[in-house]
Amino acid sequence: MLRIPMDDIRNNTARHRYELDADGQTAVAYYSLAPGVITLTHTETPMALRGRGIASQLVRGALQDARAQGLKVVAKCPFVAAYIAKHPEFGDLLR
Repeated sequence: MLRIPMDDIRNNTARHRYELDADGQTAVAYYSLAPGVITLTHTETPMALRGRGIASQLVRGALQDARAQGLKVVAKCPFVAAYIAKHPEFGDLLR
């Protein structure tokens, strides 16, 4: 698995998504915000980046950012829900 520094994960607030660049392509995790809650709605990883743990690192970064902001998480994206199920350290974020 390619290890990406957490600082490389960007919160693009204008486009309502977290972004992670690797090998000239960008993986994204879309979200919507409500008071005290972030809803992660969809994750997209370019085909060339799949199977390398890029999306997992992106979601981890998004969840860490949500925690830092004191937000609860709604995981509407199946990938995010599966990630949280496999990583119980983020279970406390779920609303």
